[in-house]
Amino acid sequence: MTGYFETAPGGGAAIALDEVEVSILRSLAVQLLELIGPGDGPEGGPGESADPLAELFADGPSKPPDDPALARLFPDAYEDAADSSDFRRYTENDLRSRKREDALAMVRTLDAGAGGPVIRLGPEESRQWLGALNDLRLTIGTRLDVDEEDNELYRLPDSDPRKPMVMAYLWLGGLQETLVETLMR
Repeated sequence: MTGYFETAPGGGAAIALDEVEVSILRSLAVQLLELIGPGDGPEGGPGESADPLAELFADGPSKPPDDPALARLFPDAYEDAADSSDFRRYTENDLRSRKREDALAMVRTLDAGAGGPVIRLGPEESRQWLGALNDLRLTIGTRLDVDEEDNELYRLPDSDPRKPMVMAYLWLGGLQETLVETLMR
């Protein structure tokens, strides 16, 4: 089972990760949380507002993020700037919240399972991990400026400072692929 997901009894998925893999995944998920930013509630999380109804109808940002990785995670929905702005204003806060919850679920699961050889995910945790893995790959791919026709990154010498991130990008892709395959069974 090491290195890839398998179907867990009762649904979901399971994977054996060593301490280094757990540490890398946790570090990347925490960095993703820092990139996405804190929640909008007074305690930094959703649902902690004094007025939940006001929070539900709060306007989000109307412009795309300046950071290319955030722009990749929160892309424009429409070509027309006005339509995209309106769509972003009403959906980005919820999307940020979901991405934050996915990354937090990964961190919590890794922290809870750090002492054992196998990490077991229920169906909902599996979905959250899939979302977090996807967001991590999008972020790293943007930072590396990966495109569909760029094969140079796959042939980097070990001395290239981008090599560890390319390896993480490829590893996350493998994890994501095996999790999708496991959930489709």
